[in-house]
Amino acid sequence: MQLPVMPPVSPMLSKSVDTIPDGASYEPKWDGFRSILFRDGNEVELGSRNERPMTRYFPELVEAARAELPPRCVVDGEIVVATGGGLDFEALQLRLHPAASRVRMLAEKTPASFIAFDLLALDDTDYTARPFAERRAALVGALAGCGPTFHVTPATLDVATARRWFDEFEGAGLDGVIAKPLDGHYLPDKRVMFKIKHQRTADCVVAGYRLHKSGPDAVGSLLLGLYDDDGSLASVGVVGAFPMARRRELVTELQPLVTTFDGHPWNWAAQVDPDTVRRYGGGSRWNAGKDLSFVPLRPERVVEVRYDHMEGQRFRHTAQFNRWRPDRDPLSCTFDQLDRPLTFSLDDIVPGLGGTRPRG
Repeated sequence: MQLPVMPPVSPMLSKSVDTIPDGASYEPKWDGFRSILFRDGNEVELGSRNERPMTRYFPELVEAARAELPPRCVVDGEIVVATGGGLDFEALQLRLHPAASRVRMLAEKTPASFIAFDLLALDDTDYTARPFAERRAALVGALAGCGPTFHVTPATLDVATARRWFDEFEGAGLDGVIAKPLDGHYLPDKRVMFKIKHQRTADCVVAGYRLHKSGPDAVGSLLLGLYDDDGSLASVGVVGAFPMARRRELVTELQPLVTTFDGHPWNWAAQVDPDTVRRYGGGSRWNAGKDLSFVPLRPERVVEVRYDHMEGQRFRHTAQFNRWRPDRDPLSCTFDQLDRPLTFSLDDIVPGLGGTRPRG
């Protein structure tokens, strides 16, 4: 492979801000795997955010790149799995599997797409030192007519449109807006873009904790639950960013609530249905071998946490601690309190993206 920009390359990053700034180029913030794709003829490589190769996990993207992209290019973008109901991050995570046979099966069943949003090189030209406005124009021209696997992200210079996207596109599984300075160069591993993400709060029941890796005298994370319509306590995620001194204090504070698994709502050993275990938090969605043992607590304490958005019945990312809610009845902590975004079609964002593509 001989390109003006050679792998590995760390992608340019963004920093969080509270409001959408003026005077930038705005794009939807895609919820997938960040990747820089390198193509030199039949040679195709996919690099990850941490510069690790991801080529083996997405054979369908390698095949599609040869058919849809310019013969020699380096493109920055996001790998996503699109369904009729929006982006499916869990299906995307399942692709990171050591067995090649399973990867091939999932590539057939839930093929990935690539959303391109920056151009680092084309033919013999290195675009990284050129302003973003020029890179964007070159990207649109280079990928004109591509598809059905590769797509150029929508972009606008109108801040009012960006605010509308921020409100509407969440319903398709996107998680905010990216703002890019028009005169900015491509600076690997530098936070020169801006991201604006949704932030919400929820009151959750604390039903257990995991120990910190340092030892049994510190809490690693608190296990959060919400009551479902049938009265079951569903596991919705964890909160775990505490100073070490606070982690040790929590062990002492929570001891009066420590109980046995007999009668506890998350008694995984008593569950025989794997789907039920996964639904209520008894297994890792991403790592089947991960130790998920925990100390069970009587579900009597309520904590208010911050979160960005839900994926199914769970927080998409680790929640952030806000405050304890001693005034809140644990049984009142239900899914009804959550803000549900309006449904929005991926096809209305990127035509042709909104659904898995049958292969073969």
